[in-house]
Amino acid sequence: MAAGGSRQKAAAAEVSMPEKLQRITSWLKKTFENQLVPQVEVNTQSIDPLYALVEYSEERERDVSFLIEDMKQRAAEYDADAEYLQSLLTESLNLSPSSLSKEGSAHLKTLVDSAMILETKDTSLTSFFCAISDRSLELHAAESKNKEMEQKLLNLKKKMTATLMLEKQLEEDLEKAKTHLEIEGAKSESRCQNLQFLKDKSEDLRIRIKIAKEQLAATGLDQSLMHEPLVCLSEKLAGMQEEMEHLKKELECYLDLPPNLPLARVKVEEAKRELNALEEEFSKQIEMLTHDLLETKRL
Repeated sequence: MAAGGSRQKAAAAEVSMPEKLQRITSWLKKTFENQLVPQVEVNTQSIDPLYALVEYSEERERDVSFLIEDMKQRAAEYDADAEYLQSLLTESLNLSPSSLSKEGSAHLKTLVDSAMILETKDTSLTSFFCAISDRSLELHAAESKNKEMEQKLLNLKKKMTATLMLEKQLEEDLEKAKTHLEIEGAKSESRCQNLQFLKDKSEDLRIRIKIAKEQLAATGLDQSLMHEPLVCLSEKLAGMQEEMEHLKKELECYLDLPPNLPLARVKVEEAKRELNALEEEFSKQIEMLTHDLLETKRL
């Protein structure tokens, strides 16, 4: 097509302007027939495209004429073939479409329609079998494709269902998150308000404490009676109390001693006698156990 367009442009360049204008005018008159022919500006920009259009239109008309002639020729050939076949049927079998019964005409029409639907080259059994086989293969392929498409559709439905469920779950989670954020936002706002209140209260108390200290200092209050010195004294008192408790525990072991030395010696002697008595009793118990063991061995 590009080569044809180049040739047309080259041919248009060789034709003179008056010839182009005359040819365009005649083509316009032929095209518009009894209608008013539009005026054309005589310049290269308008004449050359119109001249190319004229050549293209005339070429198309020639092609259409050739096609019509070819179709007429084919129709004549088909008519001749039909007449020949009809003459063969009439002469050989003495059959003609008009001589067929109603049922025969119906069968013949069915045969022709079947051949046209199956697009066979003739009405022989071989052609019908081949066409039916081809259609069966096409049907099988179409059914396989339909099954494949149904499976794909089923998979898509499953995916869509899963996607919709996921979307619903995400929407629910989003709503929960929004609700949680609103609650947390309200809590945060409340905490901020409380914190601001505590800051303001702390600042107010600090100012009031400062003023009270200044007032107490102005009245000549002893600094040792202030809070911090009292806290230090309290801590020292607690430490001294702990030391006293420790000393009391150490003195408990000396509370049973007599108040003078002679009594202490008497106590020591009594303790010695008690110790000796316990040792003698222990020795007796050992001897008795030894005797019992010996008796047991003899038995």
